[in-house]
Amino acid sequence: MAADSLNHPKRSLTQLLYVVFLRLVAVSCFWFGLQYWGMITGYSFDGRGRFDLLSFPWRAAASILSVLFPVASLGLWLAVSWGPVLWVLAAGTQLLMYQVWPEIFGRSILITLMHGFVAALYVLFRVVLHLENRKNAERVTTD
Repeated sequence: MAADSLNHPKRSLTQLLYVVFLRLVAVSCFWFGLQYWGMITGYSFDGRGRFDLLSFPWRAAASILSVLFPVASLGLWLAVSWGPVLWVLAAGTQLLMYQVWPEIFGRSILITLMHGFVAALYVLFRVVLHLENRKNAERVTTD
């Protein structure tokens, strides 16, 4: 006789908090994506950020980030492995923009601090989850 439902192991508090964290980052990534789409379509900045009015570096950056952020948002929301990878690419692009080439893109300390905080929190979650998995693996014994 087949079981009516699949048995899923209960998630720990750390795992639940990790998924909530990923979803909060996903919402912020989606917001960043909307910001870039609004800029290049002329919806924000009173139309001064339209794609045809931007310089080449801004065109390249806005095009890349308007795609990377929403796709990273989807991956983070679903808590799949490629979500954080795409977030790192998008955040790294923004960090390069605002820290390496401030004469072209300007300087944004807030975005730099925010990405640094998210990265540190992500690493902390991954370390705690790794330690939790190791602890659980040690409990399992085979006779």
